[in-house]
Amino acid sequence: MKLSKEKRDKISEQVLSLLFHSFPKQLFTAEVAKEIARDEEFIKTLLYDLKDKNLIVAIKKNEKGLNFIRRVRWQLTPEAFKVYQQKLNQ
Repeated sequence: MKLSKEKRDKISEQVLSLLFHSFPKQLFTAEVAKEIARDEEFIKTLLYDLKDKNLIVAIKKNEKGLNFIRRVRWQLTPEAFKVYQQKLNQ
């Protein structure tokens, strides 16, 4: 099933909102998919699209500095966080 661009954009907004409300905590792809109730592979494509737009950052290392083998954590960029915060304060 193919989703329209409008629906993909709305789901992307939900992802950004979730990452904003969990900031500074970094969420794994599976956690984002579970919260939004969508398929992990679909969410992964959306997350990489948002990364290409410089709205989120992929974190591929754990707290000890070791690379994750198959997992990625996601977090809003500081610039995107500031924009969201300003929108909420208006």
